Formats: sequence, structure tokens, C-alpha cells
Amino acid sequence: MSSDLYPVSRLAAVQEATAKAGIDALLLTPGPDLRYVTGYDAKPLERLTCLVVPAAGEPYMMVPRLELPAAQASPASRLGLEFVAWDETDDPYRIAAARLGRPGTVGLADRMWAMSSLRFRDVLPGAEQVLAGGVLRELRMRKSPAEVAALREAGEAIDAVHRQVPGLLRAGRTEREVARDIAEAILAAGHDTVDFVIVASGPNGASPHHEVSDRVIQAGEPVVVDIGGQLHNGYCSDSTRTYSVGEPPADFAAYYEVLRRAQDAACAAVRPGVPCESIDAAARDLIAEAGFGDHFIHRTGHGIGIETHEEPYIVTGNAEPMEPGFAFSVEPGIYLAGRHGARIEDIVVCGESGGERLNNTSRELVIV
Repeated sequence: MSSDLYPVSRLAAVQEATAKAGIDALLLTPGPDLRYVTGYDAKPLERLTCLVVPAAGEPYMMVPRLELPAAQASPASRLGLEFVAWDETDDPYRIAAARLGRPGTVGLADRMWAMSSLRFRDVLPGAEQVLAGGVLRELRMRKSPAEVAALREAGEAIDAVHRQVPGLLRAGRTEREVARDIAEAILAAGHDTVDFVIVASGPNGASPHHEVSDRVIQAGEPVVVDIGGQLHNGYCSDSTRTYSVGEPPADFAAYYEVLRRAQDAACAAVRPGVPCESIDAAARDLIAEAGFGDHFIHRTGHGIGIETHEEPYIVTGNAEPMEPGFAFSVEPGIYLAGRHGARIEDIVVCGESGGERLNNTSRELVIV
């Protein structure tokens, strides 16, 4: 795994940000926050693994003794961390508390299990618990050149799958059959895991997060295909294209063209200093002007990195200005309940002067 992707310097940056936020220590259990800081993709278990990052003093990793070899073999071993191995008869929470002393505020990993957060509350009764995400968001939102390269690799991998989709879609097949083939293609294209496969045909296309079903795809139906996975390095892909099995209904073809122009407009609006919500408005206003405003029922986009959904969110009310390194989806959709729907999604990175699309398959309606 590239040391550029999980640099040794990141731990010091996190410690500095923790002190600046007025938090006495971060407590990072297995999940995206721990992986971002250390590169260690630790198993989430009932046994506590926890990176403790005090605002002052040396960070250390609490590790169950039986997980110590895995921790030592991970990229975390490059950080000069002390691994504090605990045994089956130990209480790791009390061990951590004794080392921490009497912190006033601790930041918990955003995805820490309630079981762990409540145990930390018990052993640190005087400490206010806040989310570590408040500290880490500023770092995680600004992707480094190595992170952008990893996301570009993920984009190319999922594009390779979308190029195969026209050969998998045909009338008479079920959504589940198509999804099974797509899942195999996602792995074959270089992903370690398949995070999601949405194959939404006909009226199911009006449900943005439709689960695949045994519905048989019919001739003349649009099909929304939203797919993504995670590469070996932890970075994610996510791309949506809409297809039609044969000639689509005339009303669908008309609003698909509106959608395509709206997605183009939002991508073209990306540049440093522009508020995140203005990217949303670029797509939403055009869709609303065409009379479909009530049928665009979700935000325009979400950040992406080692999680498929992370900050920044491209939504009305988020006035945070774009910065170079922000990576996010641009995915407007139009959904006509009971009839059909469409979505076009690319991952976009904000550069010094504009946006770069990381997905580059055709955005025209593909008729198969």
C-alpha cells in the first residue's frame, strides 16, 4: 500500500488538529477514521482495538493480544506507535482510562459501536464525549494528490464495469440476474469488495435506492444502474448511468435530456471558492425550470474517499466554499413515481481552476 496514501505525517497532523479543537484525546476504533489515520483496516470486534491520540503526549494503540500480529503487519507499524496488547482477562477500557488520566473532552470515532462508547463513558465519567469527525473532517475533505490518484483508479475500474452493462441488459432477464453479473464484473475490474449494485428497471427506477428484485426487465424500459466498490487501498468508486432496453417512452427521453444538461451544468460549476450549495443549485435550477423540480428528491452529491458517503455534501444549505482536493459525486436525478426514473453520476475532484470528472463513460442515454 502506498505510503503516500497513508503518510506517516498524518498522525502528527491529527494530533495537532485535536489540540487546536480543544479536545484532550481522540479514541479511534475500527472503521474509516482509524484507517484514514493509520492505514490499518482493523476488524470490528467485541474486543477493543482503539487508537488513542492525546492532544499532548505519545499516541498508542490498544490491541487484543490475538490481533497484535495483524496490527504489527499493517501500515500502522510504520508510525512508531506503542502497541498496548491486552489479554482476555483484562479490561482494556480501564487500561486506556488509567493512561488517559482525567480528560475533559474525548473525541470518539464517528462509527464507534455504542457498546464501546458507553464503556468509555463508564470509565471516563468526567469526560464529555464529542465526535472525532469534527476534528478529522478538515483533513479528510482535502484529498492529497495520492488520494486523488486512488480515486481516479477507482473511477477507471467502475467505468470498465459500466462499459460491460449494455451486454448484460436485455428484456426477459431479472434485475437480480443482471446485478449478479455486475457484481462479478466489479471484482474482476480490480475492486476488493462490492459495496452496492442498484439495477432499477421501469417503475423501480423512480426509487433512488431501490434494492434489486426478481422483477423481469421489459422491452422499452429505462434501467438505472448505480454501482460501486472499494479498491485494495481502501478508496471507493461510485457511478450511475441510465440505460434503456429498446426505445424508451417519449416522455422519458425528453426529461433524460434535461437531466443530462443539468448534470453537465453542475460539473461545469465546480471551481475553488464556489459554495457547495451552488453546485447543487446549478443542477436543481435547470431541472426545476423544465418543470421537474418536485421529482428531484435528493441532494446533488456527497463526498467520497475511504467511505462512499463522506463530507462535503453538495446540498442546499452547505455554504462551505469549494477547495482544491474536494472529491464528491454529482448525481442529479428525476424520478416519476410509478413510471420510471433516471440518474447520471460522476465523481468530480475540484482542482486549482475547475473540476475534473473521474468517470468518463458516455452520459448519453445508452439504448441496448
